[in-house]
Amino acid sequence: MVQLIVGNKGKGKTKQLLDKVNNEIKEISGNIVYLDKSTKHMYELNNKVRLIDVSQYMIENDSEFIGFVCGVISQDHDLQQMYFDSFLKIACLDGQDITAAVEKLEALSKKFGVDFILSISMDESELPAGMKEKILISL
Repeated sequence: MVQLIVGNKGKGKTKQLLDKVNNEIKEISGNIVYLDKSTKHMYELNNKVRLIDVSQYMIENDSEFIGFVCGVISQDHDLQQMYFDSFLKIACLDGQDITAAVEKLEALSKKFGVDFILSISMDESELPAGMKEKILISL
């Protein structure tokens, strides 16, 4: 399953994402990975959550990002959830249509049983039509 936390920049999406991941780590039996554009939130995350600073891996487009996500999934058979803060930036999708990337994540979710929660700096009204039913929180 792919879920979206949407809202314009500065609306509090990261706080919502951090609260959700820190609550979920208490409830689930598998592992959680949190992808971000820096290590800024390292001390706000539960120490059982694996934080990956995507900016260190020279990802240049959304296909490379999806490949990176596949690599993370392949290395952890207990992976249950992945959180993507600043999704548009870390997936190199600023100003582009996110539909194809989200559909690939949905396919990965079904195949490997990993849930994806994405923070997207975009107003709900700007989302492509097929994405609206995936919204978890709109700010």
